[in-house]
Amino acid sequence: QVQLQESGGGLVPAGGSLRLSCAASGGTFGDYDMAWFRQTPGKEREFVAVISWRIGGTSYADSLEGRFTVSGDTAKKTVNLQMNNLRPEDTAVYYCAGRPFVYFGGYSSRQSDYSYWGQGTQVTVSS
Repeated sequence: QVQLQESGGGLVPAGGSLRLSCAASGGTFGDYDMAWFRQTPGKEREFVAVISWRIGGTSYADSLEGRFTVSGDTAKKTVNLQMNNLRPEDTAVYYCAGRPFVYFGGYSSRQSDYSYWGQGTQVTVSS
């Protein structure tokens, strides 16, 4: 059983940066794909980014236009999301999610594929 806990959310002005972290406990961290999703009230949870140590890379939502970077440390069991040039439309609750690596499964942007979820952390970008 994997437990996830996000941290690092807050209020930031437009154009600013924020770094979110997700700490995991339980499981063999390197065998999991770890993703970030975000959600605003009344909307579906939206894929942001994923990192896979087994594939050896990352994948991002096209809408981010290269402003976000996902990284992680398997020894520390952490995954981070560096968010730069933030915009008011980035305001959301950000969730960390994990799923066991799937051979030939590639990167997944579907929230239904992820078994483990954190509680979420609020990010608010002021205009």
